[in-house]
Amino acid sequence: MDIISTIQDLSNELLPEIIRIRRHLHMHPELSFMETETSAFICDRLNSAGIRHQSGIAKTGIVALIQGHQSGKKIIALRADIVALPIEEKNTTSYKSMNPGIMHACGHDAHTASLIGTSLILDKMKEVFGGTVMLIFQPGEEKAPGGAMLMLNEGIFDPMRPDLILAQHVLPSLNCGMAGFASGAIMASSDEIYITIRGKGGHAATPNRVNDTVLSAAQIITSLQQIVSRHANPFSPTVLSFGKVIANGAVNVIPSEVMIEGTLRTMDEKWRKKAHDKIMHMAQSIAESMGTTCELNIVGGYPVLNNDIEVTNSSKAFASEFLGSDQIAHLDPRMTAEDFAFYAAMIPASFYRLGIANPEKGITSDLHTPYFDIDEDALKTGMGLMAYLAIRHLQNEQ
Repeated sequence: MDIISTIQDLSNELLPEIIRIRRHLHMHPELSFMETETSAFICDRLNSAGIRHQSGIAKTGIVALIQGHQSGKKIIALRADIVALPIEEKNTTSYKSMNPGIMHACGHDAHTASLIGTSLILDKMKEVFGGTVMLIFQPGEEKAPGGAMLMLNEGIFDPMRPDLILAQHVLPSLNCGMAGFASGAIMASSDEIYITIRGKGGHAATPNRVNDTVLSAAQIITSLQQIVSRHANPFSPTVLSFGKVIANGAVNVIPSEVMIEGTLRTMDEKWRKKAHDKIMHMAQSIAESMGTTCELNIVGGYPVLNNDIEVTNSSKAFASEFLGSDQIAHLDPRMTAEDFAFYAAMIPASFYRLGIANPEKGITSDLHTPYFDIDEDALKTGMGLMAYLAIRHLQNEQ
């Protein structure tokens, strides 16, 4: 059997159904850990195919298993995230979101539909591989602590620990039909920072009688940037950004409380921990020096996502076999974050990108925007490539 031709034929055959699945998911998006209808829909599709699975993991997560008929003990895990975002869709397609204020603006509907397609392909090709494929449909990727951690805490790897895990994520800067790979640290850690400055508020015309919480907050925001410019290793990316400041005073009122919210992103776990201490010390010292108090809470988010070198290089080589070398791109690191990093911290992993752009069709919008969409031909690439990667990895060490 020519595995590539068989997968390509099955992908072509399944594409209309997988497009329908993706459009259904796109029309019915659900937020983190509320994906009850999405989970039930996935289970229904798996039941229809006779693929055994367990649902209700971390509330809405699903793990399915496909056992090859040849000899082999290797276990490959494949992961797709199922959650949508709190964004109002502005597209006018026939399959636009029917849930106000909620949208699949990060392509998770495509990930889920593709993994369903991959499961159908692998189920039809069990005669050509040995070992086990574990398919993880994961909730809550967009909200800390992340569905990956919760599913791991519920022991999804306890009965059988995968030898490696793969995930694909759409990327609007790659054209449809392409895939991108990179090894090492490819996505940043992500922590949430919450600061509350308190002091004696009062009339803005008598600053000598108040503790200026607004000035204190401004000084803290400005000074904390020194942690990036003067303490971080210049060869190790660090981002410290504040996106929310609430100072509910008036033109002539200095409030007694100011709240600040931001994010810290790093590519180094050791430096990440040191940065936490420096943020705490600097913010509290500045607040005290200005006669205010500072309550600071850093909520630990996702760790740095490290792609295993061997698994990623093998995956890139296999993808080149399947798609052609001209369709493979090298990825640069990104300061965005992914809870797939929790899996990668436990077992060898590779997180790669799936091209979905098509400028001729006007499909160029970025992730997390209200006009985001995909060229649905990418679903054929997505399901076929992941099926091929799974089979080749299973064959690679048998």
